[in-house]
Amino acid sequence: MNPMSQIKDLHHEAMRLVDQANDLRRRGAEPEANARLRQALEHERRAAELAAGDLALEPTRSVLHRSAATLAWECGEYRQAERLITTALSGTPPETIAEELRDLLLRVYFEQSPRKKRRSLSPPQPEE
Repeated sequence: MNPMSQIKDLHHEAMRLVDQANDLRRRGAEPEANARLRQALEHERRAAELAAGDLALEPTRSVLHRSAATLAWECGEYRQAERLITTALSGTPPETIAEELRDLLLRVYFEQSPRKKRRSLSPPQPEE
């Protein structure tokens, strides 16, 4: 099987698993939904890895990485999401995809930092 066929098959399977996860979540089956989401992540990550080395596959390359990074973020796999995003940005993604990747990276960094260490973006309030 050629790499592009493998990429398509893995991506389609990942999206099928995401649909199943969403259906399970709507029915209140959270553990099963999370398991399907993790399976989807694995398929989408493998598809992204197959495309990673071929910059000629843009925008498919960066879209697969964005999708895999989003799944990693949803699964709480923040370091994996960060790696996928930086790999996507190291290529030549279209500007709209690059912006979405940067936005996702900010969300990953926000979630990754411990809550007690998060700093507010607003100026400190004077003490009374």
